[in-house]
Amino acid sequence: MFGARALVAFALVLGIWGAYGYFRSAQVSGGFRSSYLIMAGLTAVQGLFGLALFATGHPPGRLLHVVYGIFAVLFLPGAYLWAHGGSKRREAVILAAAAWIVAVAYIRGISTG
Repeated sequence: MFGARALVAFALVLGIWGAYGYFRSAQVSGGFRSSYLIMAGLTAVQGLFGLALFATGHPPGRLLHVVYGIFAVLFLPGAYLWAHGGSKRREAVILAAAAWIVAVAYIRGISTG
């Protein structure tokens, strides 16, 4: 549960950081990109822990929990790849929006337990 809450905080920080950069018309920094990729990687690791729990006989409370997890694992890298085409401002808005969207998915995943 700590990992899930940490990912929510991580996504919110990235959402704020990316939105700030977008409204300043700033280019996405290498620090932001690497933080985004770390969040995507940690999301996959969280999913692997969940898969291990499921395999050892501890399924989630509702199947919707799994759906939110799969969504986050696939959505983050997809948004990252899509953001690279076009202007730097476009990249900032796509990555910031992806962070906000996945924060909602994390919260919904936690609530479906």
